[in-house]
Amino acid sequence: MAHRIHTLLKTGAALALAAATLAACDDSSGGSEQQSVHAVGSSTVYPFAKLVAENFARSNPDMRSPLIESTGTGNGIQLFCSGLGPNTPDMVNASRRMKPSEFDSCAANKVDEIIELQVGLDGIVFASSKGGIMLNLSPAAVYKALAAQPFGKPQTAKTWKDVDPALPADPILVYGPPSTSGTRDALKELILEVGCKTDPAMKALKDSDEDKYKQICTEVRDDGAYVDQGEQDNLVVQKIAGNPRAVGIFGYSYLEENLDKVQGLPMNSVQPTYDNIADFDYPGARPLYVYVKKAHMRAIPGLEAFMQEWGKSWAKGGPLTKIGMVAMTPESMAANAAKVQSQTVLTKAELEAK
Repeated sequence: MAHRIHTLLKTGAALALAAATLAACDDSSGGSEQQSVHAVGSSTVYPFAKLVAENFARSNPDMRSPLIESTGTGNGIQLFCSGLGPNTPDMVNASRRMKPSEFDSCAANKVDEIIELQVGLDGIVFASSKGGIMLNLSPAAVYKALAAQPFGKPQTAKTWKDVDPALPADPILVYGPPSTSGTRDALKELILEVGCKTDPAMKALKDSDEDKYKQICTEVRDDGAYVDQGEQDNLVVQKIAGNPRAVGIFGYSYLEENLDKVQGLPMNSVQPTYDNIADFDYPGARPLYVYVKKAHMRAIPGLEAFMQEWGKSWAKGGPLTKIGMVAMTPESMAANAAKVQSQTVLTKAELEAK
């Protein structure tokens, strides 16, 4: 009898805990009113998300200000996909598109209704200190300089001249993003792989052994020529500002914000400017995204209004472009504004199509 009572009490406690968790997640009154929107993710998108959050707080004084955390795109998506409920993020900011494998991870944890919004454009910028080293780079030169095994061979390059005779004989020293960063993912896709595929043998390798291709084309050297600065783009700016022979990699907004300290380096003779990124003439141009859990829309006060605040902010000449975001085309803005209103759910087929 005592055992049966203990079992019933234990079962009742578990049910009570489950009910409390559900109420916190799915009730639009009571305790859930104390919850603020919680977003994690990209260090590149972070300053933009912070500005949208500040404007949201001014427009909605009766709601708590959104909590924005810079965790890196990869880590942010992992946190976002960990499940539903009050202890998980409502949104993730991403400096690259979600991968189909990440979509599957979300679905496995019942995060199966995701709203994808493109919020603007950015560029992966290569920069040096103002008046410092000037390099006219190319994806091929960057790949040869930074790859762990350029074209499958040992990495022997010590200077920029070693990878391109037209470049100066200064030592290769690059400060950049870590492996968890969306900026690093975009660096691989937009620059390193492009440079790697200048060798026809690498194109053939992709068809015969994709894992080996990825390793050769995207693995970055670890002998000190490339220095991982964590999810701290401002620290990269500080590093190169203090060393005229160093090169840094970060989002365009950090270049624009620090033009008194650093200068952009051309890629294929194209300068990293607003217009060149908007037109995708600059090789490092990339879209920026936010992902939202539709299941949290009713449970988290202000989540829908926060999405709408993004839509109010991304126009050319709007608050986000004033701090370095590059505006989307009018067609893209209209398509993403429609997603805000309709709360259209992303499908895996859409991710696989691009």
